[in-house]
Amino acid sequence: MLNINFMLMSVVVPGVIGALIGAVIAVPTVYFTLKLVQKNKSEKDKIQAKSILEEAKQEAKSLKKEAVLEAKEEALRLTSECEQDIKNRRAEIQKAENRISQREEFLDKKEETIEKKNEALEKAKEDLAEKELGLQKKIEEQDKITEKMSAELERISKLSKDEAKKELISKYEDEAKRDAAVLVREIEANAKEEAGKKAKEIVTLAIQKTAVDHTSEVTVSTVALPNDEVKGRIIGREGRNIRALESATGVDLIIDDTPEAVVISSFDPVRREIARLSLEKLILDGRIHPARIEEMVDKVTKDIENTIKEEGEAAVFDAGIHGMHPELVKLLGRLRYRTSYGQNVLKHSLEVSYLAGLMAAEVGANVQIAKRGGLLHDIGKAIDHETEGTHVTIGVDLATKYKESKDVIHCIAAHHGGVEYESLEAILVQTADAISSSRPGARRESLEAYIKRLTQLEEIANGFKGVDTSFAIQAGREIRIIVKPEEVSDEQALFMAKDIAKKIEKEMEYPGQIKVNVIRETRNVDYAK
Repeated sequence: MLNINFMLMSVVVPGVIGALIGAVIAVPTVYFTLKLVQKNKSEKDKIQAKSILEEAKQEAKSLKKEAVLEAKEEALRLTSECEQDIKNRRAEIQKAENRISQREEFLDKKEETIEKKNEALEKAKEDLAEKELGLQKKIEEQDKITEKMSAELERISKLSKDEAKKELISKYEDEAKRDAAVLVREIEANAKEEAGKKAKEIVTLAIQKTAVDHTSEVTVSTVALPNDEVKGRIIGREGRNIRALESATGVDLIIDDTPEAVVISSFDPVRREIARLSLEKLILDGRIHPARIEEMVDKVTKDIENTIKEEGEAAVFDAGIHGMHPELVKLLGRLRYRTSYGQNVLKHSLEVSYLAGLMAAEVGANVQIAKRGGLLHDIGKAIDHETEGTHVTIGVDLATKYKESKDVIHCIAAHHGGVEYESLEAILVQTADAISSSRPGARRESLEAYIKRLTQLEEIANGFKGVDTSFAIQAGREIRIIVKPEEVSDEQALFMAKDIAKKIEKEMEYPGQIKVNVIRETRNVDYAK
């Protein structure tokens, strides 16, 4: 065992020592070798660094030169632009100075001209004042001469100035009336001879008399009751039912001693109709209380609105008119519930439309404008209870609002003669309105108003000098006047008829037209014996 260890030691130790000696010898060699390699590499890096540095310097110089050149070019460009801008501004300033200079010269010249005109005006005023003074003196002298001549004439003629003037006026007035009467007769004779050629003008001009509109309206409706006990149910406890119905419909309910009837009063025909239908339906239903009243009024109101729309559309269709604004169509439908002197306004409007269209076709006027103007001529009556103004003014405003043509608007404005006629269609609409409203049976009139109108007619006729007696005939559509032949000549009778007609137009209100017939008759009687 010991020998083996010794042998191992003898082998390992010399090996280790040898390795150490080799390592000692090898380290300096490696060091020096590395040192040499490093030295060579450092020199190469230096050379390469110098080369890079030189290249960088060259590149920097080149970039610097380029930058300097670009800066110089930019500076030159900016300088050039500034110089050009300054040049332009100087040119503009020069132009402005020139304009100001020219304007100053113009103002100076104008000022000189004004001064010259003022001087001339002042001179003219002075001359005019002198002329006025001279003229005033001449007028005063002329007045003195005229006074002397007038005094001399009065002395010679033994008439005062006023007396002479009256005598001259009377003389020339009689002559003028005779000449006018002769001329009128000649014109009428020529017109009769040329009636065939001028039929259109004669027909149109002969019927221009406008009918004055009546405002008498039906303002109440009556609802029949099954018995008088229903009146108490309509009134309700402490009057709550009647108050609810009046509040919901806007009408007045009159419950008096009239047996089995309730009266509904309102100026608005649509509200009155809603109240009437609502009350009738409530009576049939049997349930009358505030909640049921409101429910029934709402239902009837919707039904009436639908009926109004349908009636308006039917009227437009029947008249053959297209393109009318929907609001105007609704307003036409409201006229179904409006009456004038007992005449239904919607039917009257349709009748006027038909008549105006037929006459327009006969005389060669525009049929569509005549029919449209006739249908809309009373459209203002649909809301005249709600809006201030006459139905003509309201109708014009409505037609303008809903873009009707100027010709149709003029037909509405002129159908009662409120404005001058500018078209043949307007005359035809006015004529058709007069025919429709004044035809027999179209309107009803109270006996008191009828008698009053006839009496007023006769009083107007009897108020003229020379009238012997007068008679209103044909239900007041004609007045026959008998004159005294010894006081009224034929020429005076002609002018009397015109004067009486004008006074009737001015003082009376009547439908249609009134014929004034002045009769002058002379009789010579003798007896054969």
